[in-house]
Amino acid sequence: MELKSVRLEIPEEANIIVGQSHFIKTVEDLYEVMVGSVPGVKFGLAFCEASMECLVRTDGNDPELIDAAVKNALAVGAGHTFYLIMKDAYPINVLNAVKRCQEVCSIYCATANPVEVITAVSEQGAGILGVIDGFSPKGVENDENKEARKSLLQAIGYKR
Repeated sequence: MELKSVRLEIPEEANIIVGQSHFIKTVEDLYEVMVGSVPGVKFGLAFCEASMECLVRTDGNDPELIDAAVKNALAVGAGHTFYLIMKDAYPINVLNAVKRCQEVCSIYCATANPVEVITAVSEQGAGILGVIDGFSPKGVENDENKEARKSLLQAIGYKR
């Protein structure tokens, strides 16, 4: 078995949700989640089928984001994983609906940060062991940092 680190490509000003699911219908159901959750969202979805034809199944409403999702899916190469890339929405807007999708087993990350996916590759195929989301902590926030955090949340509409 070989351990690998795969850096995901996330387009500028986009976010990604990486997860594990179990059925080809994931593509249709996640499409419905996205268009039903945030009006005007732009997104691309790639799902790695893990049996039969073992194809990367795709959907979405933005060709650039679909292409980016496919590139990530092929780079990781892990069966039954999905890569949902979005613009004009944040994961917080759709994450609970994605988690409630009956095919979704787990979520590895939901982020706009740089992401490395840690995989194990065997003769059978590849699987995701985990992700490295962003960077390591550099310290603990102080009162000034807390105020800046609250101001940011106000500025983007998540706090009054």
